[in-house]
Amino acid sequence: MPGVVLVGAQWGDEGKGKATDLLGSRVDYVVKFNGGNNAGHTVVIDDEKYALHLLPSGILSPGVVPVIANGVVVDIEVLFEELDALIERGVDVSRLLVSGSAHIIAPYHRTIDKVTERFLGKRRIGTTGRGIGPSYADKINRVGIRMWDLFDEKILRAKIEGSLDQKNHLMVKVYNRRAITVDETLDELLQYADRLRPMVTDTAVELDRAIQAGKTVLFEAGQATMLDIDHGTYPFVTSSSATAGGAVTGSGVGPTRIDSVIGVIKAYTTRVGEGPFPTELFDDKGEFLRKTGGEYGVTTGRARRTGWYDAVIARYATRINGLTDIVLTKLDVLTGMEKVPVCVAYDVDGVRHDEMPTDQTAFHHAKPIYEEFDGWWEDISKARAFSDLPPNAQAYVKALEEMSGTRISAIGVGPKRDEIIPVHDLIHPR
Repeated sequence: MPGVVLVGAQWGDEGKGKATDLLGSRVDYVVKFNGGNNAGHTVVIDDEKYALHLLPSGILSPGVVPVIANGVVVDIEVLFEELDALIERGVDVSRLLVSGSAHIIAPYHRTIDKVTERFLGKRRIGTTGRGIGPSYADKINRVGIRMWDLFDEKILRAKIEGSLDQKNHLMVKVYNRRAITVDETLDELLQYADRLRPMVTDTAVELDRAIQAGKTVLFEAGQATMLDIDHGTYPFVTSSSATAGGAVTGSGVGPTRIDSVIGVIKAYTTRVGEGPFPTELFDDKGEFLRKTGGEYGVTTGRARRTGWYDAVIARYATRINGLTDIVLTKLDVLTGMEKVPVCVAYDVDGVRHDEMPTDQTAFHHAKPIYEEFDGWWEDISKARAFSDLPPNAQAYVKALEEMSGTRISAIGVGPKRDEIIPVHDLIHPR
């Protein structure tokens, strides 16, 4: 059975949780391979809404083994808050596995994240302030703390001392904050060790064995293509690899184990935080998309910026990730619009660009070139086959498919679990 990668094809919040849930009954493992609790998935099951931040959304599917892999940075306090909230609602969380090589978000990472953003002022990135970036920075600087370290107090103390040695100079001399003590950090982290121990393992070995045994493994990205540290709109990006390539390094599974890559994309576009956004709307239509689509962050509650569908970005995401399929979400939000514009190319200082400019200056100056499509007024939430959609909605989807460079295999027509139109099988071993 296949290894399937699921990624966001825009700036995040595309509905990856819904796509994961759609595949849930056919998947044996769901693996979160990057990011931390700086993004959220909303999954609706039987009118029950679940907001997940750190946990893989597969934890809600009976029989599925959810895995937090080595590419994730873990805030242990948040991990147990989410687990306890699910336990209270009757969800079985006993199958969760956590990589011993996953890095830990220590309390000082959150502090540094927040004070740095304030210090940057107008040059801020727009982080969630949850310590994600500083934790990844420590990982790259080789002063990070990993899950395995929690089970050896001597090693843990030494690593905290090494990490705080430089940070405390920064905190006191630059940010005018008090120094953080080794003991307070040590005590906070050690309180979780006993409860974590049964979950922590070598998840790379577990996943390789599962694939060899014929299990289906779904690798679920946090954030999205346009927030990838290498391929996103740098520097307004996250601190990890949110594209399909990140599934390999972030889980320890080799690239030959991957059979298909699914990109999730909205029928329009949103983004959160700072940075360029060519199709952004500042008028009543933008507010309509925000209110009708419920465009407020699961993790932060921030209002999302909204804009029309950007086919340039869709083509870019298809190429960078090697997408084999697209799940198009929130088509129902566009219902009631007389005309629906789609960005088909950019104008950059009078020059047409059909592909996304990776030069930061050029992308900042990109102006959308639109093609308009006729809208529809019919309620599409009950549609369960492509032929059930109004002719104008069908034409819109077909146009997006052609512009985006790969097939649209499922279409979301509402927020509920069953409000989706299957077009092609999403699980197809090569």
